[in-house]
Amino acid sequence: MIAHHTNGNVLTIKKLLGHKRIENSMKYIGMINFKNDDYEETTATTPEEIRQLGKTGWVKYDEITFNGVQMHFYRKPKRFGKLDA
Repeated sequence: MIAHHTNGNVLTIKKLLGHKRIENSMKYIGMINFKNDDYEETTATTPEEIRQLGKTGWVKYDEITFNGVQMHFYRKPKRFGKLDA
């Protein structure tokens, strides 16, 4: 999850995990393969909904206008046990 949230930034991951060598961190980054079903998804249409989703960790990944309504699409990784508690 750390690798996902840092976009695979190996130096950040190395520091957060306390690894002495980058090679140790790279082992974990190489195992990541998120699929679309690894995410929760939702939409927002009002400024208040957009602000609320941003405050709670949702990341915008697309937007469209449908029948004159601008829709914003958000997603975040599904929770994995106690890691996101």
